[in-house]
Amino acid sequence: MSGHSKWAQIKRKKGRTDVQRGKVFTRLIREISVAARLGGGDPEHNVRLKSAIAHARASNMPMDNVERAIKKGTGELPGVNYEEVQYEGYGQGGVAIIVETMTDNRNRTTSDLRHIFTKHGGSLGAPGCVGWIFETKGVIEVAKDKADEDTLISAGLEAGCEDVKSGDSGYELICGPHDFESAKNAVASAGIEWDLAEIQKVPKTFVKVDGKEAIHVLRLVEELEEQEDVQKVYSNFDIPDEVIQKVST
Repeated sequence: MSGHSKWAQIKRKKGRTDVQRGKVFTRLIREISVAARLGGGDPEHNVRLKSAIAHARASNMPMDNVERAIKKGTGELPGVNYEEVQYEGYGQGGVAIIVETMTDNRNRTTSDLRHIFTKHGGSLGAPGCVGWIFETKGVIEVAKDKADEDTLISAGLEAGCEDVKSGDSGYELICGPHDFESAKNAVASAGIEWDLAEIQKVPKTFVKVDGKEAIHVLRLVEELEEQEDVQKVYSNFDIPDEVIQKVST
C-alpha cells in the first residue's frame, strides 16, 4: 500500500472535529452541485452524482443538504457557479502532486496554492507537468477485520479488478473506472463492507523520501488538503510509516 494511501487512512481514522466535518460537508456540497449541473439531478442516470450522494451519506450529511445541493446544481435554487480546476506541482525530493479544486475565483485559488507550495519547499508547475505519472482508477479499501482475503480477491477478480494490494491494516482493490460500479457490487454481494470506495488518481511510479524532506512533503499535502477550494490531493510519495505516524499525530 502506497505512502499516500497510508497517510489518507490515518487521517480518516483520527476522526473529525465539528470544524473538519464542516469542511467535509462544504466539499461534498460542491461536488454534488457540480455533478448535478453537469449530468442532471437524477442519481440513477448520473454516476458521478450517485457516488457523491453515497459519500455524503457515509459522512452523515443531512439529506436536506444533499437535496438543496442538487437543486442548486440543476438551477432550481440559486447558487454559486463553481469551476473545476486541476493544479499540478512538486514537493521536496521531486514528489509529484495533483490538486483537484472547485472554485468560484480561479485567481484566488491559484495564488493560495502557489503560496502553500512555496512555503513548504515545493513549486506549482504547469498543467500536465506531473499528470502523466497518474492513472484514473477505481479504488476500494477494506479493513482486514472485515473481509476474508480469499473471498475478497475472488470477488474483486471476478468483477474485473486489476489488482488487490495487502497492507498492515487492510486491502486495496484497484480497477478501471468503467469496472468500478461492478466491483463495488461484487464486494457488497460477497457480504464485505468497505471503508472507502471512490475514483482516484493512482501513481504509476513512487518517489521515496525520508527525514526532513518527508516531513516537508507531508506538511505540504496537509496544508493543501485544508485549503477551502481543494477537493482532493494526490501524490506519489513513499514515506516510512514511522514518519507518517509522527506527522499525523
